[in-house]
Amino acid sequence: MTGSGAAGAARERVEAVGDDLGARLGLATAFYRDGIERYGRAELGFLRWEIARGVLDPADGSPWWRAVNDRLLRDKTEAALLEAGTRGPASGPSVALWRRFLRAPSPAAWYLAHNSSIVGGYLVHEDLAERELPAERFMINVALLRVLYTHALVAWPRLALGRLAALGPRLGDPRGRSVGAFLDLRNSFPQDYPLTGGTVTDVARQEGVLAQILDHGVIVPRLRRLYAVAASELPEPRLAALLRPDGVPCYADPAIDGSVFVTPRRLARVATLVTVPR
Repeated sequence: MTGSGAAGAARERVEAVGDDLGARLGLATAFYRDGIERYGRAELGFLRWEIARGVLDPADGSPWWRAVNDRLLRDKTEAALLEAGTRGPASGPSVALWRRFLRAPSPAAWYLAHNSSIVGGYLVHEDLAERELPAERFMINVALLRVLYTHALVAWPRLALGRLAALGPRLGDPRGRSVGAFLDLRNSFPQDYPLTGGTVTDVARQEGVLAQILDHGVIVPRLRRLYAVAASELPEPRLAALLRPDGVPCYADPAIDGSVFVTPRRLARVATLVTVPR
């Protein structure tokens, strides 16, 4: 039994498209209409990457990637149903944030809703992430720190870019093209799944120069503050625990080698100096 009201109806719709990846993309796309179409640019681009990589395949894909995507789809669908008049209370804070976005769309409102769903999915399904290969868990951690950072570009630009803070809201606007560069993993990591042939170090070394500058030069030096602020604003206090005391992302992998988040590239060090928070 799936439940009643908007929450039950949303669960039924997501379950109905579960094995049909085209229908899954269609359901995700249908949310963005009536003037908010452009807000879906980065999210739908990421979903297409997941489909192309095979992680959402019902037979050979990743239970973790699928579960987190299911959570995002359910939250959005439930919010849309509630706004359309379906009865029932919001099933959780992330649904309420999606309703707030629908009523007053803005980049900041979109990030609060989207990241609340994503972080919620991460926390609920950590047991599934622990079953992934170490290289995959590294990618999962990178995906999280990047989505938190793009939120910071809009909501906390001084934290994100220091003296270049004025650029943050434009770079992080989900309606623009630039935000795709922050969330796009196609040019950073292998596109096959599962990653049976490589170690965490192998995968980290495959990141391109620009990706290393972004991840290691700009994002990593401010991770403690980034996770702490996001944990407070979402609000989800458990998020802060996804960093080790030494500042290394450790979701589903507390023993990860912290050296994979360090790069010797001089350009990364320059990026750190230029964007140091004030």
